[in-house]
Amino acid sequence: MSAIQESAVALELAIRKSEEFNALKSAYDAVMNDEIAKRMFDDFRNTQIELQQKQMQGLEITEEEVDKARKVVETVQQHEQISQLMEQEQRVNDLINNISRTITKPLEELYGGQ
Repeated sequence: MSAIQESAVALELAIRKSEEFNALKSAYDAVMNDEIAKRMFDDFRNTQIELQQKQMQGLEITEEEVDKARKVVETVQQHEQISQLMEQEQRVNDLINNISRTITKPLEELYGGQ
């Protein structure tokens, strides 16, 4: 295994042990252990996936689908556990984005220096 790959594996383990990831896991477990929250969250995810698939296929998203998605989002945001899950997910995304900026810095410097 190359040194870079070994560093990537170490980074994966560090993410798994991070405060951000553990808070996300706790929030996720709380939602999955609440029947109502789980059902709402599953509906939210299924709606997201359906719209993303249509977009990737180049299909038009109807106003009705947009309204349904908006209502689903509003509903899940009002549920405390799901709202907490979304907040923790954003923290992990921020962490990963910061890591991505750090590891792509050599490429940015190479191409940005022209």
